Amino acid sequence: MKNLLFILLFIAVQSFAQIKAIKKPLSIGEINTIHSGILNEDRTLNIYLPQTYNDSTHYPVIYLLDGTLNEDFIHIAGLTQFFNLMFQMPDCIVVGIANVDRKRDFTFHTELKDLKKNYPTTGHSEKFIEFIEKELQPYISENYRVNDTRYLIGQSLGGLLASEILLKKPHLFSHYFIISPSLWWDNESLLNAAPKLLAGQPDTERYVYVSVGKMKTKLCVGKPSLFFRFYKNQLKRISNPNLISCKAKTMQLYFTEVSMRVF
Repeated sequence: MKNLLFILLFIAVQSFAQIKAIKKPLSIGEINTIHSGILNEDRTLNIYLPQTYNDSTHYPVIYLLDGTLNEDFIHIAGLTQFFNLMFQMPDCIVVGIANVDRKRDFTFHTELKDLKKNYPTTGHSEKFIEFIEKELQPYISENYRVNDTRYLIGQSLGGLLASEILLKKPHLFSHYFIISPSLWWDNESLLNAAPKLLAGQPDTERYVYVSVGKMKTKLCVGKPSLFFRFYKNQLKRISNPNLISCKAKTMQLYFTEVSMRVF
């Protein structure tokens, strides 16, 4: 009897062992490597294309800073698909710009010794912005079917870079999502220069959303209201008391302070 049970068990194990699976890669997009003459290096682009992507439609593009696969790219691509399914968000292409040295690329020059010590490669955002304008955006336009709607998403140091682009070269994007921007950088010099920079901007349509966690307000943003000082006479509060909406000329600005504990 024991021998019979052993034989049956052996046959069962062998049967399971003989089950074969067909494996193939799971792909949600493309990985492109382009050479930047401006940065003098290769840059990796992680690109998500909507399921509806075809040659007869032109799509908005979401440019994502910190777009490496193990950073923000996968969940932003997933949220794009989810919002499309649940909330009729337009189909979008997501371009994740993979990092090489974010401290170098996302910060502008500073003379502060402590920042130079802690960020030894710092101060090259001007070149990175030039790369976006003269190499990245033309490459995407030439190789994918895109329209004129361009989103930029940046958080922390990426939010600092997004703020710098908004203030210095606002025409590069039509929509800005700036999350917990590190406006403390260089003793808040960009924040303090904002009113003058905004005053010199042309009257072009763009949308800006700024969001910070309550626990990070002082650390990441400093005094966020300064960002809107140029428009203070036109600020108005709407239904959410923590949401400030500002519409001046054709710029629409939104600021939220999110009740989220940050660890």
